[in-house]
Amino acid sequence: MLKSYYKDIFEAGTDEAGRGCLAGPVTAAAIILPEGFSNSTLNDSKQLSHSKRDILREILEHEAVSFSVCHVFQEEIDEINILNASFLAMHRALDSMAKVPSFILVDGNRFKPYPNIDHECIVKGDGKYMSIAAASILAKTHRDEYMAKIHEEFPMYNWKKNKGYPTREHREAIKEYGISPYHRKSFRLLAEQLTLDI
Repeated sequence: MLKSYYKDIFEAGTDEAGRGCLAGPVTAAAIILPEGFSNSTLNDSKQLSHSKRDILREILEHEAVSFSVCHVFQEEIDEINILNASFLAMHRALDSMAKVPSFILVDGNRFKPYPNIDHECIVKGDGKYMSIAAASILAKTHRDEYMAKIHEEFPMYNWKKNKGYPTREHREAIKEYGISPYHRKSFRLLAEQLTLDI
């Protein structure tokens, strides 16, 4: 059963999705859950089916004290690198919240401190704390929705299914069709890549 970190504080959980992808944005969410919130299905987004994530997204967005989701797109990822882009996405999500949190729970082991608010990094936090699990679901579902949208523009990469991750099918499509404007040029896009004409 997932738990709250504190019981008497506006803790915001934050997490990102899409860090290891070859295309599309890295997407982060931040969310503050109401006191006493409980949901037996809530878990790390990677442990849930697509349909369960979608149901939970609706519940979370309806019941949250505050939440925000932000994308950092491929051009900025290429400019500042994926780790910094992940931190930036989380900061932008926190910036955009209607309610200012008094504490931040971060999934993972690294984070760039957010101005004037303490944080705690929790390794595999999306399987331990409700607010991080909730953030992981919002980040994942919003990013998947975006990838399905751009799939319509470039269906040959099958982003609707692989979401931009480096599957064999995705790499084969890059080999056959070259790269799209949505690919991250700073990433190793082909397994045997030495140089890529871009």
